[in-house]
Amino acid sequence: MCDKKEASKRYTGKNILAPMVRIGTLPSRLLALKYGADLAYCEELIDFRFAECHRVENPILGTVDFLQDKDSRPMFQTCSEERDKVVLQIGTADAQRALQVAKLVENDVSGIDVNMGCPKEYSTKGGMGAALLRNPEKVKEILTTLVKGVSIPVTCKIRLLPKLEETIELVKLIESTGVVAIGVHGRLKEERPRHPVHSNMIKKIAETVSIPVIANGGSDDIIKQYKDIERFKQLTGASSVMIARSAQWNMSVFRKEGLLSTDDVVKDYLKYAIKYNNHFINCKFCIQEILRDKQESPMGKQLRSSSSLREICCIWGMEEEYDAAEKRRNELRVKLGLVDDKSLEPDAKRIKRSDIVEMNFQIKRCEYDLKKNKTPKTILYEYTLKEELKPPFYTTECRSTDRHFQSIVTVNGKKYKTTSWERNKKLAEQSAAIVCLRTLGIDDGRMAPIDRKVPSQSTTRPKFVKLSSTT
Repeated sequence: MCDKKEASKRYTGKNILAPMVRIGTLPSRLLALKYGADLAYCEELIDFRFAECHRVENPILGTVDFLQDKDSRPMFQTCSEERDKVVLQIGTADAQRALQVAKLVENDVSGIDVNMGCPKEYSTKGGMGAALLRNPEKVKEILTTLVKGVSIPVTCKIRLLPKLEETIELVKLIESTGVVAIGVHGRLKEERPRHPVHSNMIKKIAETVSIPVIANGGSDDIIKQYKDIERFKQLTGASSVMIARSAQWNMSVFRKEGLLSTDDVVKDYLKYAIKYNNHFINCKFCIQEILRDKQESPMGKQLRSSSSLREICCIWGMEEEYDAAEKRRNELRVKLGLVDDKSLEPDAKRIKRSDIVEMNFQIKRCEYDLKKNKTPKTILYEYTLKEELKPPFYTTECRSTDRHFQSIVTVNGKKYKTTSWERNKKLAEQSAAIVCLRTLGIDDGRMAPIDRKVPSQSTTRPKFVKLSSTT
């Protein structure tokens, strides 16, 4: 078991990043730690779903992934770089299920936090989050079970109750369970970020208990740069400060030397996103949060129209870093026997193996208008109708190491595929259709921009010209 006093030292005098909502993925946490955060909380994960996960070591990325099934994206992903500084935050209303989740990750995180302050309906309807504030017996059961059941520190985060006396009574109960620290968001359940944080209430709570109090809720109206962290800490009398939205907007808020420019933060973020092959959708969201009022800039508009991590890297001139990382991952996949070395051939030439025709290329969405009716799949389907053949039949597999997809399409008894793996099933099927169409000498609907360079100033998207199947 973890000694309470020793564990508490880790939470005293630290500036703790707690990226709630949707910024809690690995690249965001690592960047915050790089800039100076001492601990990184993941986003709140609901115990029902997490309890269904299984732990998988990913040799390609050097991560530990918690997956619901082999084809899913990780619900939680961590690595050795943050092993002693990452805290898993869970939403729960059941002590045994909370313990089940905690035991699953016990050897991969530095602590467990129970979110008892989330005001969102999805949480409170299930008796979780802020709903627990009015259920002290359940609070005590959950926290006592966790403290006794795991060897790592346990903390929890609450919101204020309408009366200070009620909040202090709840905090004293929480302290009695043996948790090493308590986070206090200085707003009521009904209040939102636009409402001022009640720093004085947090201060009175901190003066009441002997365990460290982590002050939360100071983003935007108080915390805009590093020096404001200490100011918020003094206002609340807390041992440490937890930051969410201010860090989401600019993770360099933790730099003692001062804030970095938006471009510098985005580039630093992309380095981690590339290294750990972070999912494109999450990358796009996180960078949009960093850009904030710059989303209508030329780069912001290019970001909105991007459709892959590589395209995002191109906007910030980091495509070489992306390509080098992807090359290393491919070579490692071959070394580990996860893919055939033929998939690394540079030329998009046809390779016949038994009854499968392969081409080595990766589809570029910018060259195909996939939102229109004339997609490669549609063209191939119309071809089979015209020739009175059976419709194309697609079979798709997902690679467990990175959740990328590869499809095989069968037409008139022959199979066609690319040697590349796509980031989603739809693109994989379109790629297989392209191989078939090109093999048959049929125009696959490919379009190409007149100027392939990413525009630096223009706010308009590049024009496209039609390419023949022989281009």
